[in-house]
This record gives sequence, structure tokens and C-alpha cells, in this order.
Amino acid sequence: MSKTTDISLVAQVAVFGNGRAFDELVRRYQSSVRRFFLNQTLGDSQLSDDLAQDTFIKAYTNIRSFRGLASFQTWLMRIAYNVFYDYVRKEKVKPGSLSTLRSKNSEQFSSDVSSVENVAAANSCVSSVASELSSSASLFTLHSSLKMDLYAALALLKPDERTCITLQLIDGYDIAGIAKITGLKEGTVKSHLSRGKEKLATYLRQNGYDR
Repeated sequence: MSKTTDISLVAQVAVFGNGRAFDELVRRYQSSVRRFFLNQTLGDSQLSDDLAQDTFIKAYTNIRSFRGLASFQTWLMRIAYNVFYDYVRKEKVKPGSLSTLRSKNSEQFSSDVSSVENVAAANSCVSSVASELSSSASLFTLHSSLKMDLYAALALLKPDERTCITLQLIDGYDIAGIAKITGLKEGTVKSHLSRGKEKLATYLRQNGYDR
């Protein structure tokens, strides 16, 4: 028996209000949605759970607006992206927030970013860690020290850089897919990826990942 397609499940939810069909969509994508939020919140499990729940509530409420112009997963991740940035705008900057953590780490490493000669060098340094991340079923399977280093490295990035980097290196989206999720132009996505990889390469080199 073939696996029911996402489109078929969406239709069952939109037309008949089939709760079991939506439960199946949640089962298929809850891990990727939660991983997205873990990456953006630098490992805040409770906040990630809350934002993931909010994402699926919004998806269920607005499922009739899904037109199939992109995959259901891309549409869902677009909702997740908006949920996160709505949260950031609502909370603004508070002590201990992501912005505070990023700025503290950035002071330490900003002078070293210029030492990365080009994007090719950054890609080479980041690739081994990215391969381990993307091949893992979830961040929970990673060694705790690697998780901590990952979040410390991601904290160096601006929010849009972090989003683009994690969507590409961890979730496997191409530039066009990232543009659909974020609403950014493809050229802007490329710029965020380039700058983000340079910063990650600097951090990873300093922590021995190029050895």
C-alpha cells in the first residue's frame, strides 16, 4: 500500500476536517520543524516546543490557504519562519536573549572573520561538520560537546544568516527553497550564506574542526 501523499492529507483536512490526516502531517514534519526552532533559539528546547506547537496550530487554521505552489513542507517551514520572527519582534531585545548572546560572542570573534580568505575556504572548513549534522536524525543524536560548539558558532551569526545557514547545511534546502521559506531574494540568500560560512569557518578553525 502506497504512502498517502501530503497533498491528499491536506485535502482531507481542508475539505473534511480530518484530524487523523493532520496528525499524520504533524508526525511527518514535527522533527524538522522543531529542529528549525532549536537552531534559531540556540538549543532552547522549551521555547522550540512552544514555537513548533504554534506553527502547527497556524498551519491547521490556515490549511485552506495552501495552494500547492510549493511543497507542503516548504509551506509549513514558511509558517515556522514567520512564527519565529514574530516571536523575535514581540520579545525585542532582553537580557539573556539571542541578540545579547550573539553580540557577546561577536565581540570575541569579529576581528578574526577577515582572516578567512574566501568562501571556498569557508566551505571546506564547514563541510565536515555540516555532513555530520545533516546525516544525523536529529540534534539529540549529536555528541553534547558538538551540540554546544554548534550553538556557540550559530550565536555568532545574524538571525538571517543563521536561518539561511541552518536551512542549507542542516536541513538540505537549496537556495531557491530557502528563498521561498524566508521570502528573501536568492541573491540575498547567497550573501547571507557567504558571510555566515566565513564566520562559522573562523569559529570552527579556532576550535580544531579543521585538523
